[in-house]
Amino acid sequence: MRRYLMPSIAVAVAVALLALLAYGINNQGENLSIDSQIAHGHDPVAPSAHDALDMLGSSGKADLADFRGQVVVMNIFASWCTDCVGESPVLEQAQQMLKGHGGTVLGVTYLDNSIDARQFVTAHHLTYPVIEDVNGNLVRSYGTDAVPETFVIDRAGRVAAAMRSVVSSQWLAQAISRAEKQSSA
Repeated sequence: MRRYLMPSIAVAVAVALLALLAYGINNQGENLSIDSQIAHGHDPVAPSAHDALDMLGSSGKADLADFRGQVVVMNIFASWCTDCVGESPVLEQAQQMLKGHGGTVLGVTYLDNSIDARQFVTAHHLTYPVIEDVNGNLVRSYGTDAVPETFVIDRAGRVAAAMRSVVSSQWLAQAISRAEKQSSA
């Protein structure tokens, strides 16, 4: 009897694992990540902070919802990020173009301190508003775990495009154009 006990247990465990695997495959939900939704032609509502976040270098506060009605290029960055330095002129150029067309670039600091972030903004002559996501809740709501990342949000507050690495002028121009077209449709 004992010699059948171990094979019986092994068979029972194998059957249980196969049943669990089948259950997992059958119950896989649709991937609702921002990237997946955009890839499938759906523009998800842009997540917003539950509370307004501190504006870098001022006593004011802001939330993404404050920019509703504008095309927003939300760039998540950190002062210690070398790729962020490389894309900062592209983002500042986009800011100069957007501010004349009812839009803005919005910087969001991630895993950074205020002093270093202010020095970064000053050193790279950035003129767009920057908010500090000290607890990381806003950034995490976008699925961000690295910098830089950029999200282009249309006037209705929907994410039109996402780039999970350094943006180029060409990508940014296309993404802004798409957001503007969506907003006027």
